[in-house]
Amino acid sequence: MTSPGELERTLRENLRGEIDFGAAARALTTMDASNYRRVPVGVVAPRDADDVAAALTVCAEAGVPVLPRGGGTSIAGQATGVGVVLDLTRHMNTLVSVDPEARTAVVHPGLVLDRLRDAVRPYGLTFGPDPSTHSRCTLGGMIGNNACGAHSVAWGTTADNVTELAVTTYGGTSHRIGTGWAGTPDGLRELITGHLGPLRTGVPPGFSRRISGYGGLDALLPEHGVQVARAFCGSEGTLGVVTEAVVRLVETPRAPVLAVLGYADESAAAEAAAGLLPHGPLTVEGMAQDLVGDTAARLPRGGAWLFVEMPDEGAARALLRAADAVDRALVTDPAEQRALWRIREDAAGTATRMPDGGMAWPGWEDCAVPPARLGAYLREFRALLAAHGLRGSPYGHFGEGCVHVRIDFDLVSAPGIARFRTFSEELADLVVAHGGSLSGEHGDGQARAELLPKMYGPDLIRLFGAYKDVWDPAGGMNPGTLVRPARLDENLRFAVLPATPFAGEIARCVGVAKCRTTDPGGASVMCPSYRVTGEERHSTRGRARLLHEMLAGEIVTDGWRSTEVAEALDLCLACKGCRSDCPVGVDMATYKAEFLHHHWAGRIRPLSHYTLGGLPDWLRLIARLRAAGAVNALARRVPVPGLDRERGGRLPELAREPFTRWWARQPGAAKEVKGAKEAKEVKGVSGSGGAVTLWPDTFTQYLNPAAGRAATQVLRAAGLSVEVPTAGRVCCGLTYVSTGRLDRARTVLRRTLDTLGEPAGPVVVLEPSCAAALRADLPALLPDDPRAARLAGAVRTFAETLEEYAPAWRPPHLDRKVVGQTHCHQHAVLGDGPDRRLRERAGLTGELSGGCCGLAGNFGFEPGHHEVSVACAEEQLLPALRAAPPDALIQADGFSCRTQIAQLGGARARHLAELLAEGL
Repeated sequence: MTSPGELERTLRENLRGEIDFGAAARALTTMDASNYRRVPVGVVAPRDADDVAAALTVCAEAGVPVLPRGGGTSIAGQATGVGVVLDLTRHMNTLVSVDPEARTAVVHPGLVLDRLRDAVRPYGLTFGPDPSTHSRCTLGGMIGNNACGAHSVAWGTTADNVTELAVTTYGGTSHRIGTGWAGTPDGLRELITGHLGPLRTGVPPGFSRRISGYGGLDALLPEHGVQVARAFCGSEGTLGVVTEAVVRLVETPRAPVLAVLGYADESAAAEAAAGLLPHGPLTVEGMAQDLVGDTAARLPRGGAWLFVEMPDEGAARALLRAADAVDRALVTDPAEQRALWRIREDAAGTATRMPDGGMAWPGWEDCAVPPARLGAYLREFRALLAAHGLRGSPYGHFGEGCVHVRIDFDLVSAPGIARFRTFSEELADLVVAHGGSLSGEHGDGQARAELLPKMYGPDLIRLFGAYKDVWDPAGGMNPGTLVRPARLDENLRFAVLPATPFAGEIARCVGVAKCRTTDPGGASVMCPSYRVTGEERHSTRGRARLLHEMLAGEIVTDGWRSTEVAEALDLCLACKGCRSDCPVGVDMATYKAEFLHHHWAGRIRPLSHYTLGGLPDWLRLIARLRAAGAVNALARRVPVPGLDRERGGRLPELAREPFTRWWARQPGAAKEVKGAKEAKEVKGVSGSGGAVTLWPDTFTQYLNPAAGRAATQVLRAAGLSVEVPTAGRVCCGLTYVSTGRLDRARTVLRRTLDTLGEPAGPVVVLEPSCAAALRADLPALLPDDPRAARLAGAVRTFAETLEEYAPAWRPPHLDRKVVGQTHCHQHAVLGDGPDRRLRERAGLTGELSGGCCGLAGNFGFEPGHHEVSVACAEEQLLPALRAAPPDALIQADGFSCRTQIAQLGGARARHLAELLAEGL
């Protein structure tokens, strides 16, 4: 038996691509987007087809299995394996050529679907199949699973859109297959011609979503044209490795229109779906109230909805007239269409979260029945769920009878796993009774392959085995999948985790990999470091997988001291983008803080944790000594220890007069007092409206008091009385949290609560990161202190305060173009709707940049982060600044964002309060 070390050496000798048998690489590929986990021997990133052939030859000689892997978003376990994983996304990710006249493209397997669609869009073409993971799934993975997507009503499955495949089999033999027997392995033609009867009578009557098993084998029948490439699609990496594909392209409708139809309930919507097909829809998607939630307010009346995309407005209006719906709406605006489609695309994640906060899991994600049977099937499916005490929210491709659902299985306890098995067996019987397919889109993997005999019977199952053996006689390609499968209740990924709250949080990551998108556009923030490096370990999913394996202890064996996890988290900007952009709400910033808390426990920390992490203490001391001028002068000559030298080793200049010292000198402000109870009495007397407490955050207090002075002026102009706590020390604890000094953060927050007392009215926090820390981190760190929840509930941003407490106030009309940066914590935790509306009322036109500025608090000042910090800023912020007209105002409410703009953009940005105060 070849040892892993010998195998690694041999692969290095024979391949030009990267070979990595290290703990981190293996940990990153133990799971896909399913419930399953298998530990590979190592990971190979081949450079080309020759590398693939060499890897398959070496592994066959060593008797080690091989698993081809694309984006790793498979939800049935077929992208997990125990041998060598071939990562086809690193190098084999190119679009080889496009022929607009023939409407074909030649692609490599690691090419992401959206990159293909972007490339052919100028020709008015697209690739028809479009899974909701289109921003990160690969063409090779789509071929492996015979992926479909919302538009398969019009354009079919991946198998319908593939004409030729270059395939390399275990052992290194290459094949070029298309239509006819040319290029097929020895024995395939004889196998099929010897089993024409079972193929003609044993395969269930065809409907578009029969994806299970080698269900496409009937494409090899002579009356079907011996479509070998078509039959290969859906083989889930069990036959060979696709190294190149020729795919068909379709014409993109020029002005598609979305018709939204409301129905009384899910079954009514399901029963109506099949009747809409004669109208020629591009999509017929269904979802019910339990999935849509609060978004239902934007939809027509009803308890369930069909989203029906039509090629043009005339066809859509004809559909609306013919549809027997409770209510209906026509959506022609492309932006509004995209907003509604995002609800559907995020469903794979949002369906994972139950209304009570519990989690639901894949496993029975995409059964399909003939569309005419869908209404009856859904009623019986709901009854089966109830009989087992389970919950789930069905949705999906109702026009093709394909239902997605995530179910709140207990996949940890023995009784829960037993119920999972019993339910699975009974659901398989139900699907078959309706003439359906166990998989209607995503493949069977480990989740359903064991149950394929219920659908196909013993004769076809034996034929499936023989078919695999012709392609893969040694059984080295993705064993345990489809043929001679593993049991559906083994290799569950939860079994290796300890029963701790942190482990439960890490398990939330279901691997849908929305964090792997490389598109910096739009409102999404997640995941800036991945977009810069392109490395899985720097994605939110990758970091979650490493933490999962750290807790499991099998591959990553040094627990909280893990260097693999520490290195992956080092480039996490703690932007919290994943908290809002991840469909299941993975909060990597919080996980990073917890890891750093344990990782450095009892040890001397990096110097930056003391200089940057302890910034509030240092700045408070300097202010008390009235030494800001001297410190500024010294810092211009001597770099601050622990700061990145590429930024000059300098922090921004300290204000000579802190905000609260200025405040204490203002007419109407009371003398500074020392007791906690009296702190809230330090207030201004001007303003006829209610009282607000203006929070003196560290950045406003010591670094940019101008924002505090401006906010005071604007709030008073709006008729509000302003209070500022000046006695004692108040702090949100942000810098301690971000450096993982959680015990210190709790101490600081308790002192803050003691000092502040009960705030009168809203607490206005100008710095978005501090507002987010008070709103989210404070109650999480002090869950047993009721004062924490009350303060968190009182926190308001500057714009929120004006909108809620001075709704009649009209801001000055500035009539200027504005550019700048929306703070990532505002995007992720606070929301920026009130800010957008306030800017609009003030006549500030234009949009602020999305994404992350790249400085991200202490991140951009820490050694080794400068290159990533600059690259993040170059995604959206710096190009927007360079393109702005000379007279544009620059807004950034976050101090980090303003600092990044000053240091990299050479411009001065101001808080929204400062812009409005200037207008006054």
